[in-house]
Amino acid sequence: MSDITVYQPDFLYEGGRLLEGRPLAVGADGRVIDASSVPAGASVVRLPGRALLPGLVNGHSHAFQRLIRGRTEYVVSGREADDFWSWREAMYRAAESLGPEDVYVASRQVFVEMALAGITTVGEFHYVHHQQDGTPYADRNTLAHAVIRAARDAGLRICLLRVGYARAGFQVAPNPRQRRFIDPDVDTFLASAESLAREVRGDSAVSVGLAPHSVRAVTREWLKVLSGVRGFPVHMHVAEQPKEIEACLAEHGRRPVELLSDLGLLRPDFTAVHGVHLTAEEVSMLGTARATVCACPSTERNLGDGIVPADALVKAGASISLGSDSQAHVDLLDEARQLEGHLRLARLRRAVLDPGGGEVSGLAARLFDMATMEGARSLGVPTGTLAPGAPADFFTVDVGHPSLVGAGPSSLLASIVLGAEKSAVREVAVDGRLVVRDGRHPLAEESGRAFQSLARALYP
Repeated sequence: MSDITVYQPDFLYEGGRLLEGRPLAVGADGRVIDASSVPAGASVVRLPGRALLPGLVNGHSHAFQRLIRGRTEYVVSGREADDFWSWREAMYRAAESLGPEDVYVASRQVFVEMALAGITTVGEFHYVHHQQDGTPYADRNTLAHAVIRAARDAGLRICLLRVGYARAGFQVAPNPRQRRFIDPDVDTFLASAESLAREVRGDSAVSVGLAPHSVRAVTREWLKVLSGVRGFPVHMHVAEQPKEIEACLAEHGRRPVELLSDLGLLRPDFTAVHGVHLTAEEVSMLGTARATVCACPSTERNLGDGIVPADALVKAGASISLGSDSQAHVDLLDEARQLEGHLRLARLRRAVLDPGGGEVSGLAARLFDMATMEGARSLGVPTGTLAPGAPADFFTVDVGHPSLVGAGPSSLLASIVLGAEKSAVREVAVDGRLVVRDGRHPLAEESGRAFQSLARALYP
């Protein structure tokens, strides 16, 4: 009996199209192999009524923020309006309260939700590091390990983006609500990230990146040091809010992207998260550097951040990836729809990100690449494709789902990317191992009960 498994869906995603009658062959090592060279005796898994696609890559996540979903959607008494900064204060309540097991429980819940939505890889922008009073744990990576364990238990591949946080801001007094985030110096931050990378080296589904939080939270000196570090993807919040830009101008006389360019951080391995408030010159800088901008439209809408100028960025040569960020919503294909939809409202026209050519699936293929290949590139992971040699990370969609009824072969991809409901996702695999079967995750009930208990304890 062969150790090879052959999946036989009705449609297989290849090269921006869904092709009929194509199988996917997976070797014993969990990697895709050439289906034409499969020996007799391979195990065959038939998936009638399914389209099989590369697993989605969530480029930016704050897992613990799943706890505040639905709990910040109001204006606090005595205030005239709510915005990012008042939301941030509400978010700190959760950040201040969680112990290692709480971090695990909260993270596992949202990672299970991600798996059920077809997400197979998550980039976790992790910035809660220390004990509640700010004292480091004996192992500085205790909470990072809790998040990684949650992802692996849920079946996901994870890139732990270890966040560096030095201060509350330029000429801003220390904020005691941020004491769990702060490292004393850049060397301590780098040592923690490098130690974590060594500790997870035995698991091919776990990797580590560097994440200086923002120009607000780290100094020029930190950024200069980090510009000389290689071997890690680098992610950073950039130009999410106008106040961030004002502070950067006051401190450095430069806008955030200009500062990063001056310091040599804009490179193909750099990802600017959000990139909402950019000048034309900054767009050009990001494009010239072949950097990535990770758009998180559901969060950018929820927080009133603004709209990512994805059309201008793509035209300039930058890549676009997608993230769920604050977990107000976990549906990466819907993030793609919102990215395009926000641009339609801003530009007053349709199909803004369509690459041209008159193809029915052209826009959908571009958006799907952002949700897969571009996210994988941003995180430095070998996923986002089902080419031979790649990890067999994939999800299937029920083509008979009510949200897809009526789609023909030529319009099926567009229907999935631009119209399928999350419940259409049925099977999900990471490294060839099914973690969701027929729309069910084995940890869903257990995880939900634990998360419910945690949420009630935190918000009685």
